[in-house]
Amino acid sequence: MSKLIKFGEDVKGYTIPVLNEREVRASSGILFVFMLIAIMIVILKGDFTMLKYFVVAFLVDFIIRVFINPRFSPTLIIGRLIVRRQVPDYVGAPQKKFAWILGLFMAALMFVLLIVLNSYSIITGLLCLFCLIFMLFESSFGICLGCLAYHWIYKKKAQYCPGEVCEVKDRHEIQKTSWIQILIVFAFIVFVIASVFMFNDSFKEAPQDLWKMLNEMF
Repeated sequence: MSKLIKFGEDVKGYTIPVLNEREVRASSGILFVFMLIAIMIVILKGDFTMLKYFVVAFLVDFIIRVFINPRFSPTLIIGRLIVRRQVPDYVGAPQKKFAWILGLFMAALMFVLLIVLNSYSIITGLLCLFCLIFMLFESSFGICLGCLAYHWIYKKKAQYCPGEVCEVKDRHEIQKTSWIQILIVFAFIVFVIASVFMFNDSFKEAPQDLWKMLNEMF
């Protein structure tokens, strides 16, 4: 039973239970995509059906992660299959458990508001937004926002963080950003905003069938 009900795995060379960050990120990416699609359907069609199914699946997945064992989480199993050829990147399990408890709380609250009460409000919208942001940072940047709160709450240093961010060290030269690069980013943002104002009317025109256009031309 102790091997079934457990959080994290014992790996030689690590003093605490750990998880494979690569499969965690893959799982977050999967959840992010499906939640984004469900939210877009709500926004574009006003249909909450897919979002409700997603919330149920999300809640069950996190209940398994937190209360039983991450090894049996369906999305983590899929993530493990996807990245099985990659070398594991081990991270400390305690901070991940704290982060996933936060995710479980948000999922439970969405379940009550959206399914039990069958309601929508700014609270539901914000919860969905926070979940999207958490999963985006995890899957795209390898940044566990919930793990950052672990240090603030427990007042102790987390062990085995992704990318060794827990360790205080100087950045490598390739990681440093110059003022010119910062200016390039701002110039790019200005360019995008200017493009919206300059080409908005043109871009609003619906595209035409290419083959029909070619037939008319020739």
